[in-house]
Amino acid sequence: MMIADGIEDEEKWLAEGIAGIQHNAFYLHRAVESNNLREALKYSAQLLSELRTSRLSPHKYYELYMRAFDELRRLEMFFKDEDRHGCSVVDLYELVQHAGNVLPRLYLLCTVGSVYIKSKEAPAKDVLKDLVEMCRSVQHPIRGLFLRSYLAQISRDKLPDIGSEYEGDGDTVMDAVDFVLQNFTEMNKLWVRMQHQGPIRVKEKLDKERSKLRDLVGKNLHVLSQVEGVDLEIYKDTVLPRVLEQVVNCKDELAQYYLMDCIIQVFPDEYHLQTLETLLGAFPQLQPAVDIKTVLSQLMDRLSNYAASSAEVLPEFLQVEAFAKLSNAIGKVIEAQVEMPVVGAISLYVSLLTFALRVHSDRLDYVDQVLGACVKKLSGSPKLEDNKATKQVVALLTAPLEKYNDIDTALTLSNYPRVMDHLDAGTNKIMAMVLIQSIMKYNTCVSTAEKVDVLFELIKGLIKDIDGTLADELDEEDFKEEQNSVARLVHMLYNDDPEEMLQIICTVRKHIMAGGPKRLPFTVPPLVFSALKLVRRLQGLDGEVAGEEVPATPRKIFQLLNQIIEALSNVPSPELALRLYLQCAEAANDCDLEPVAYEFFTQAFVLYEEEVADSKAQVTSIHLIIGTLQRMNAFGVENRDTLTHKATGYSAKLLKKPDQCRAVYACSHLFWVDDQDGIKDGERVLLCLKRSLRIANAAQQMANVTRGTGGPVTLFVEILNKYLYFFEKGNPQITSAAIQGLIELIKTEMQSDTATPDPASDAFFACTLRYIEFQKQKGGAMGEKYDSIRI
Repeated sequence: MMIADGIEDEEKWLAEGIAGIQHNAFYLHRAVESNNLREALKYSAQLLSELRTSRLSPHKYYELYMRAFDELRRLEMFFKDEDRHGCSVVDLYELVQHAGNVLPRLYLLCTVGSVYIKSKEAPAKDVLKDLVEMCRSVQHPIRGLFLRSYLAQISRDKLPDIGSEYEGDGDTVMDAVDFVLQNFTEMNKLWVRMQHQGPIRVKEKLDKERSKLRDLVGKNLHVLSQVEGVDLEIYKDTVLPRVLEQVVNCKDELAQYYLMDCIIQVFPDEYHLQTLETLLGAFPQLQPAVDIKTVLSQLMDRLSNYAASSAEVLPEFLQVEAFAKLSNAIGKVIEAQVEMPVVGAISLYVSLLTFALRVHSDRLDYVDQVLGACVKKLSGSPKLEDNKATKQVVALLTAPLEKYNDIDTALTLSNYPRVMDHLDAGTNKIMAMVLIQSIMKYNTCVSTAEKVDVLFELIKGLIKDIDGTLADELDEEDFKEEQNSVARLVHMLYNDDPEEMLQIICTVRKHIMAGGPKRLPFTVPPLVFSALKLVRRLQGLDGEVAGEEVPATPRKIFQLLNQIIEALSNVPSPELALRLYLQCAEAANDCDLEPVAYEFFTQAFVLYEEEVADSKAQVTSIHLIIGTLQRMNAFGVENRDTLTHKATGYSAKLLKKPDQCRAVYACSHLFWVDDQDGIKDGERVLLCLKRSLRIANAAQQMANVTRGTGGPVTLFVEILNKYLYFFEKGNPQITSAAIQGLIELIKTEMQSDTATPDPASDAFFACTLRYIEFQKQKGGAMGEKYDSIRI
């Protein structure tokens, strides 16, 4: 309620003040129009007396001040026209000093002073010095600040600068600098004192009001930066030391933050670079609550942009040792501000790293130094749990990747993994994904075992459970995406040297084997295929070479692969392990390593017998075994017979009759391989086909018994197609009579009362008959063979 009353009172006081100004302004205008100087001075002094109030807040006082300011502009125009009031500017300057109250007197004095300088009847430096000294007599914070703001406003275009019309004899630039600095110093003192203008309970409100007035003070620094005569030497010797002295001594958080920011924003980057040591020396002396990290970050950003603007300025950075000075300053600031949160310190290091990457991109030692400093800061605290700090660490780790577009660079930084160790498990994974995405985006090849080891240490959050986080607790989709990323990464590891490539494979194996049963099905296959790729490169190089180091040989790699896949089969993931064993068997066959290929097949059959229980998985597995075995040419008669016998045996034991039938007729291809001499056993082909026909017949009868209708004739048509295949390939056991009999059997089955209509089977059979007809009409040797078949 009290606050509401206070606001109402303030509005009332402001209204009274404005009314007073308007009332006196009316008579002032009348006096000016009638060229009555005495009356004009009288009413202007009364008008300005309204600014003597101390009951208004800064915000409301500003409104009142702007009303008075508008009237002073008009009055100045009147003072300029000596013909109208008939009084010389020198006399006028004396005359206004007789005003009764000090505040109106000084406003009038500043207004006449502006005219006095323009008249050039006295040196600008003398008038300005006189005015800035006399303004000391108003020490009320708000009234004094606005008075000095008015002085700054009327004098900014009248400074005795080089090339200015008000430039006098001697070193007048220093007079201009002294005037602005003196006014700045006094304004800052008044601004700082403003915080003590009310009870402590309204301090927050006062600080907000003060903050709105900051530009009145900062305007002086802007004016200084515009003074032509302020070169690097004057800035270095006079301007910066005096401004920093005022900033440090005022001991006010709001003022220190704003003024440091102001210095950085208004003065040229070149000046900052050349006075870096002086500027940075002030930071540790600031109040602990000042947001130094933001100001320092802005300074580094400006210097970075300056460096990027032209290659010619880079030697200057090296000359002044900018990085070393910035690094040293940040260390001192962090040391001085014990209460600075971790996020503040890390954000400083992010800015320093950005500076190093942009200005000294060739200096990896600088990058590592920043990361090392970050590790030192983080080592005193437990794992990061602050989201903002975590984001800053991620920004720190991402910056080198984005700059160099090359993971190799990050892997050479000794402190990179040490920073990652301070991330929590979730963020560690995010960062690991960023690393992998960087490799994929820029198609980076990691080519040494040592670098692979460092890389997999960096992404360990993806390849094993850390900090007690189990894979089961993760979202299924996220988990799959993470593991697929690791799988893709394995294919980016490559070296032309077989020895080094084998070392890379061994290194990856060491890391991924710790991944647990849920991860291995994702990470083992790419590793196996990477090793098989190496085997293909080494094809034909076998046998041990004398010497201390045993070179990479296919046999050695196959031993490693056996161990890797064995771990996968223990997960258990038998179907995947079986597929990989068959891939290895095929590769061993191409290397002409019969015992190795036989061992892989044995492992595949063992898995099939003991682990593959699902009927659909059995069907898929047996077809994979048959298909792979058909392509084998390294086996002797005995080994091949053993394996084909096993395959045909398992085919006939599948659960469903149609699956049995298809697997058995697929086995016929094991006894007739077109591109190899010797494996053309027509009798066993016929045996397989006849056996599949019996099974198809049994399936038809079973359907008749259980459903009362026969099943579709698809199986018979499929077997007919196998007969035709081997008939064309010249198998003497497959005769046209046998094919004729099979066609008749299918037609009979289709016309049977119990037959189930099936358009797909009918179309399949019709296409097969059309093919036979086509071959007959084609003529030639094949046409003659088909000629005896009647359809």
